[in-house]
This record gives sequence, structure tokens and C-alpha cells, in this order.
Amino acid sequence: MADVIFVVEEQNATVVDRVFKMVENVIHMEHGSVALVFLIGVIFGGIIQYTRVDKFEKIAGFAMLKDTIIPKMLFLTVGLTSIGLYFMIDAGQAHYHIKPIILQGLIIGGILFGISMAILGKCPGTGPVSIAEGRMDVLVGAIGGLLGGLVFTLYYDDFFKPLMGESLGKTLLTDFFKGNEDMVALIFGILVILIAIAIPKRELYDEVELSQLPDDQRPDKK
Repeated sequence: MADVIFVVEEQNATVVDRVFKMVENVIHMEHGSVALVFLIGVIFGGIIQYTRVDKFEKIAGFAMLKDTIIPKMLFLTVGLTSIGLYFMIDAGQAHYHIKPIILQGLIIGGILFGISMAILGKCPGTGPVSIAEGRMDVLVGAIGGLLGGLVFTLYYDDFFKPLMGESLGKTLLTDFFKGNEDMVALIFGILVILIAIAIPKRELYDEVELSQLPDDQRPDKK
């Protein structure tokens, strides 16, 4: 009976009620130490700044296959994280948040995400760094993203869920290799790292960066 009342209340909830419920759910999630999360964010931002992957030319160049810094960094990150995270979880120092495979939703979301990323020249990771640098265009894009996420959350059950398709369940690569999970995680991580190293280095510079390079390193002088 209580479940029925709860469902009725959920259906009659206003948009404001749903917003407050969403914020309340996030507040009560356990994400670990706030100080540690802040420190990781500072380190991440510093790496983004150092590698210049917050530049429009980096992501746009990746989309046009004229710059390989982004894929090299992504593959290296995935490889190292795959090994580190797996063994941290194995030691009880971390835990998974496995998402289900919803193929139709992944295809639709991937297309929208790719188009948006190519137009804006940023991703959710590099966007905040660009905002900190004073990029107002990215700030507008971030506000749009927040509003889009809010609309998706509020109207997920009514509109978006039917578009997503059926869930294929939660699957891990190691599930297919019972008894050899540690070795599979290690081999996968090493292979992805090797791919990062094997990808040839190509960079697309903006005019300011190009003018600061020595003549022997400028692609337009070769």
C-alpha cells in the first residue's frame, strides 16, 4: 500500500518537487572526502592545462583527424586507469559504478555528444578549464548542458526512457574470463597503453601557438 501511495505522489509531483528530490539524492551519495575530490580536480585541471587539450584546436583537430594528442591521452588514461582501478577494487579500496548497456540510447547519445563536442570544441572535462580561462562561449555551452541534463532528469520516465530501448544488462570484460580476471585486466591495460604509444603524434596549432614555436618545429615551415 505504501508503495502505491509513493508512486501516486511521484506522478503528482511538480517540476520543483522533482528538482529538490534530484538535489537531495545527489547530496546523500557517498563520493568520499570533499578535500580529496577537490585535490584530484586541481591535479586534473593542471594536467589539462599542461597538455593544452582544453584548446579548441585539439578537439576540433581530433574530429578532423589532424591532431592525435586527444586520442593518445585518452588511450593512455584508460590503460593506466584500467589497471589501477581494477586492483584498487580488488583490494577493497574502491568500487564500481557499472552502467547497463542500453544500445539504442548509447547510439543516440553518442551521436548527439559527438556533434556537440565538435561544434563547441570542448568536452565535459576540458570545458570547466576553459571557463576558468575566461572563455564565455564555453560558459554558454556549459549552461546549456546543465539545462539539458535537468530536462533529461525531470522528464526521463515520461519521454526519454522509451527512446532509450531495452537494457542489455551490466557486463564486465572480466566476466567472460572467469578465473583469469587479474591477468585479463592487466593485459587489457597494457594493450591500451601500447596503442597510445603507437599512435603517431600530430598537432594542430592556433596562430598564437604557431608563432611561438621555433622555425624547425613549425609544420608550416617544413
